Amino acid sequence: MTTYPTGEQIELVQGDQSAVVVQVGGGLRMYGVAGRAVVDGFDVSARVDGGRGQVLAPWPNRVRDGRYRWAGQDLQLALSEAASHNAIHGLVRWSEWSVVERSASAVTLATRVWPQPGYPFLLDVTAAYVLGAEGLSVALTGRNAGEEALPYGVAQHPYLTAGTELVDDSVLTVPASSWLRTDDRGLPVSTEPVAGTPWDFRAGRQVGDTVLDTPFTELDRDGDGRVVVRLALVDGTHGVDFWCGNGADYLQVFSGDTLAPERRRRGLAVEPMSCPADAFNSGEGLVTLEPGQEHTLEWGLHAW
Repeated sequence: MTTYPTGEQIELVQGDQSAVVVQVGGGLRMYGVAGRAVVDGFDVSARVDGGRGQVLAPWPNRVRDGRYRWAGQDLQLALSEAASHNAIHGLVRWSEWSVVERSASAVTLATRVWPQPGYPFLLDVTAAYVLGAEGLSVALTGRNAGEEALPYGVAQHPYLTAGTELVDDSVLTVPASSWLRTDDRGLPVSTEPVAGTPWDFRAGRQVGDTVLDTPFTELDRDGDGRVVVRLALVDGTHGVDFWCGNGADYLQVFSGDTLAPERRRRGLAVEPMSCPADAFNSGEGLVTLEPGQEHTLEWGLHAW
């Protein structure tokens, strides 16, 4: 029996759609429609690189110096981004997840965060993946399983592709009127309008050589309450719509320029986030989960 770096490979099929969800991190390794890749995934024999497909909880992005104060306690997280002296992307991305429900076209996985240094709380997290008529839908739910309130944030890190060799040759639409300027450690310093900046993709335009590692907010929602990001071919013949609904008020868009040379700008990460970087300190978008309380973030993909 072969053991893969991301553990068990859970294959989902619905019509011409196929996806692979993995045991390590509860993440999404592959998603395609009619033989066309929609997610820029990774080989079954590979480790995850660049957060590819991973679930990020109980915080997305970064915590400055790994330090924060909660309920009168000064807490210190491990500095998992040592070069920038930050704690990055939570505690569950390398955890072993268990299948709690499964069918041919859907799976729900779960993991538990036990009380530990820096995060002395009991938290259950589930990731539910469903292939349906509209495409792939995902629901990430955090539940406070302990007896005291806890701080919580969540995101996921899929990389999208419209089928081009580089994202440069794709047209990107991001319905956001503001972006968060960040410092050289990836931490927010101000919220500014996108108008007149290289980060204004509201009308849709070719990515070109624009370097993106950019948080967006003030998201424009459609009549169904969804924010829809589109990545498409220049000729408009096909593309992918990424949507996020409840629980996501921020987006991080990343063109992958800091990845290994063979992976740079091959896919565009579009990360739905419940809060921005350093929310454990700023409180911006941070969710307080009382004992027994839940928070759910919903997102999905529709190829056309």
